[in-house]
Amino acid sequence: MRIDSVVITGVGTLGSFGAGNEALTAALAEGRALTTELPDPAGYRHAGAATRASLCGHVPLEGWLDPARARRMSAPSRYAVAAARMALADAGLPLCAESDEVRSVAMATTFGAGVFTERLLAEIVTSGPRTASPFLFTDCVANAPAGQIAIDVRARGSNSTVVQREAGAVLAVIEGALDVAAGRSHLCVAGHVEEIGVLVHAVLARLRAVCPPDPDGVLRARPFAPDRRGFVAGEGSTALVLEPAAAARARGARVLARIVAAVRAFDPTAPRADWGLGHEVLAERLRGGLARAGLRPADIGAIVSCASGSRRGDALEARVLRATFGDLLPPVLAPKAVTGEYGGGNLGAALSILAGATCGLPPGTAADPDLGIRLHAGPMPAPMRRILVTALASGGAAAWLVLERDAT
Repeated sequence: MRIDSVVITGVGTLGSFGAGNEALTAALAEGRALTTELPDPAGYRHAGAATRASLCGHVPLEGWLDPARARRMSAPSRYAVAAARMALADAGLPLCAESDEVRSVAMATTFGAGVFTERLLAEIVTSGPRTASPFLFTDCVANAPAGQIAIDVRARGSNSTVVQREAGAVLAVIEGALDVAAGRSHLCVAGHVEEIGVLVHAVLARLRAVCPPDPDGVLRARPFAPDRRGFVAGEGSTALVLEPAAAARARGARVLARIVAAVRAFDPTAPRADWGLGHEVLAERLRGGLARAGLRPADIGAIVSCASGSRRGDALEARVLRATFGDLLPPVLAPKAVTGEYGGGNLGAALSILAGATCGLPPGTAADPDLGIRLHAGPMPAPMRRILVTALASGGAAAWLVLERDAT
């Protein structure tokens, strides 16, 4: 079974914009990141660093997660389980698998449960290892959110956690789609989850990864702009339901998109904690993946870019796109300016854009002449059949998905 036999039938998403794809679509139209103050009582941050991030602690989850159970979970596990439940409801599927149904889970994360990990280490350092809380330990590992989803929805198939930084969300969807295409599971819940605690945020600021505030105190990521200075860190979760197209048709499901191509690559020039210079290698890999799927660059109607405001990350993304598409570059959108980096918001945004969502241009964004990418703003061109979702990570991982409106 080929990967183009796999379709997306449900999406659940939450972030600083709220919960659900309607909230995300409204935020994309506005084109502005919603940020919240992140207190730093321990004094981790250096002077002048950003004190705000795109957080979702204010988003109510009671409709998706029992409060008594939520108290026993880390924030990433709460976000992931809530997103998975939203996605299954959106797909018109029961929450729990039937006895003969095999469900799998493929989730990505970059930092895992940082707050639980910090608390656990603080207990060990201050009071000794015998005082370490098993409650904190069991949910501080990177694969805890995927495991909590499996328990919640009775997923007895494979359970995967992808830890590949900014490429994780797309790689997790590819992992889940391959599992479904091979017939190892009847459906897969795939996506990304992230928590941004103050320690993680402070470290990102010290690495100059997150953008400092403008003189008016507002964080503006400015993807592909000449004055970009870093991304806005974002937390949350997005989960997709992946099914075989034949099974989705048989139950009369609404198909949000068909996965028609999935490409993975690695940039050998990348250092461990930065983007590399291997745009030619990555572009060659992308062009080859499109060709194997029977697609040409001209078949892509829009690009949902991974650009986030990173100096080197956006530069690499621009060079890969220019080398792949040349003068045939379709409209390019950068939803991470709204959702923030991490949390999987790009996945939900991609489905909204494929459905024709209007995207506002992030305030203060201008095209960098050295990159040659001008972001699209306004309604999407119609008709638009296919979009390319890109994901380039610091450290070298790279992945792309081509999503198509289902013709059936």
